[in-house]
Amino acid sequence: MALASIAARATPDLSFAVGGVDVVRHAVVPTIRFRLRIERPGGGVIDSIALQTQLRLAAERRRYEPEERERLAGLFGRPEQWSRSLKSLHWANAATVVPGFEGSTEVDLPVTLTYDFEVAAAQYLNALEGGEVPVDLLFSGTVFYRDPDDRLQAAMISWDKEVRARLPVAVWRRAMDEHFPDSGWLRLRCRELDRLQAYRARHALPTWEHVIASLLERAEP
Repeated sequence: MALASIAARATPDLSFAVGGVDVVRHAVVPTIRFRLRIERPGGGVIDSIALQTQLRLAAERRRYEPEERERLAGLFGRPEQWSRSLKSLHWANAATVVPGFEGSTEVDLPVTLTYDFEVAAAQYLNALEGGEVPVDLLFSGTVFYRDPDDRLQAAMISWDKEVRARLPVAVWRRAMDEHFPDSGWLRLRCRELDRLQAYRARHALPTWEHVIASLLERAEP
């Protein structure tokens, strides 16, 4: 029992907090970063942490303007259905290695973004006018630390370690605009792309924007 008690005291019980979020400028792909504060209550040395983070957009904890509700109908259905359909969305998985520290530290958690509208989280964020989005960060991974005899030990991060944060929609838009200003992406099957290419050639249209605009004009009453 005494040995078990000593081991329990030695195993790190970490706490997490989010200090803010901003855009990573000049990244290869659209990227934002959350500023994490990690603390070992009671003090003590941590050799390193192999940190895994799952991020979820807590859509059910946000209020929506009428225009946003219309744009989100494709994801959640009509507003009268939202009591059943409005749920959190998986957004991203992020990994980082936290260097050694004593007591507490701060570290950036980079999160790469997608503008693929096949992804529900991208559709959701693009539909929002502004404000903030509640985000849940769920942590897992491995903590490397020293026991009382200075032997290197490894322990899993407790499954219940999570924090709530808020993502300003403007931060997401700035990250996307840095790479894809005033534009978005659609993924099509090769057969449909071939048909569009043939249509573009037949009508001598200079860009894909002209192709879509031409088809829309033909489709509109």
